Amino acid sequence: MYLGLDLGTSGVKAMLIDGDQTIIGSANGSLDVSRPHSGWSEQEPSHWVRATEEAVAGLKAKHPKELAAVKGIGLSGQMHGATLIDAADKVLRPCILWNDTRSHVEAAVLDADPRFRALTGNIVFPGFTAPKLAWVEKHEPDVFARIAKVLLPKDYLRLWLTGDYVSEMSDSAGTSWLDTGKRAWSSDLLAATHLSREQMPALVEGTEQAGTLRPELAAQWGISCNVVVAGGAGDNAASACGMGTVSDGAAFVSLGTSGVLFAANGSYLPKPESAVHAFCHALPNTWHQMGVILSATDALNWHSGVTGKSAADLTGELGETLKAPTGVTFLPYLSGERTPHNDAVIRGAFIGLEHESSRVVLTQAVLEGVAFAIRDNLEALRSAGTGISRVTAIGGGSRSHYWLASIATALGVPVDLPADGDFGAAFGAARLGLIAASGADPIAVCTPPVTSGTIEPVSGLSAAYEDAYRRYRALYPAIKSLAH
Repeated sequence: MYLGLDLGTSGVKAMLIDGDQTIIGSANGSLDVSRPHSGWSEQEPSHWVRATEEAVAGLKAKHPKELAAVKGIGLSGQMHGATLIDAADKVLRPCILWNDTRSHVEAAVLDADPRFRALTGNIVFPGFTAPKLAWVEKHEPDVFARIAKVLLPKDYLRLWLTGDYVSEMSDSAGTSWLDTGKRAWSSDLLAATHLSREQMPALVEGTEQAGTLRPELAAQWGISCNVVVAGGAGDNAASACGMGTVSDGAAFVSLGTSGVLFAANGSYLPKPESAVHAFCHALPNTWHQMGVILSATDALNWHSGVTGKSAADLTGELGETLKAPTGVTFLPYLSGERTPHNDAVIRGAFIGLEHESSRVVLTQAVLEGVAFAIRDNLEALRSAGTGISRVTAIGGGSRSHYWLASIATALGVPVDLPADGDFGAAFGAARLGLIAASGADPIAVCTPPVTSGTIEPVSGLSAAYEDAYRRYRALYPAIKSLAH
């Protein structure tokens, strides 16, 4: 048996698979996000441990014998978070999360240093880890002076699981400290933020062994000792392993809290000016590109909170048949935007409202706004040399047929639906645990799921969608001056 642990923003998911990759069971532990100031987003690392314990306890209650047979554990996690610990492994402050934009000034300063784009292949985004440390040095110097290690969220879980300071390439590529082509920490980039290699964890590939489960935890969970913990992956790379998106040209779209358009690459293809992320993949000698929007299902959940209707009820009111855009446009920049704008200050908007703009019209605009934001990502990936002929849909938002039809039509490519099953980050993490523990071939393990169906672009609405997308594209420069 193999265990995948996925540390997300809203919870920890634990998934158990067997040697044939059949899912035995899964369980969850819940998490909340603290937003003490505008643009801030934090979590207490102790809550990650508590949520992991909840999730594993849920598995143990249902599958004690299977859990006892675990030989490998894989980790996946939300990327970019700055988890700061002292020499005694004590957490110095709440973790600053991926969607925290407080360090936009510091990010701009680092991004102006040409070494960062040259070595990392990426813009220094406010959500990345390095500018967060620059913010801490400036605003919390006492905390900065006590930092012994900087860990990404899943790697703090690893420290708890194994006692080891280890990270891997896919997650570390999102820090702005990794030489992404060489797959190694850059001493120059660390020095630019007054840090050293000694304050970083060791690096392994996601498929490699990165410690063993502590005996006391193994005993608590009813597992034998010598359980291998794999390097694992950042959440998007882990999802790609779960989806089998590991070969050059394979792609998926993820509709989670954030939205991701992800393409695997057989070589390193940076183009930072496009705001496309060029990161290491979880498999050796493999990279990937992705465009990221900060609010995907988050935008629908916001709309749900305002209207008092559940997200499922809101999308249900639209029916199954895709409608032509109404002229109401929604910009989903509720907490800024990453690809393609790299703008932490921009905020969302409804444009084109009139008396007849009902709740259903606004829901349609929210779904279309996210679809057009993902289309922005597709155009950015194309400009960086990656062609996409079809995508597979994952994430909570992919349960809406209407939303997927909107995305297929906005992108102009078919959207494949995986057969029933969970092929997300927890499954990908479990696969990495299997590879690390058994030495299996990564490509042979990370196969794509069977496709249960395909949603084609609605050709009769292509022209209307192109017109609506052009309106959408024109609005960002029009409102930018109001936000800045």
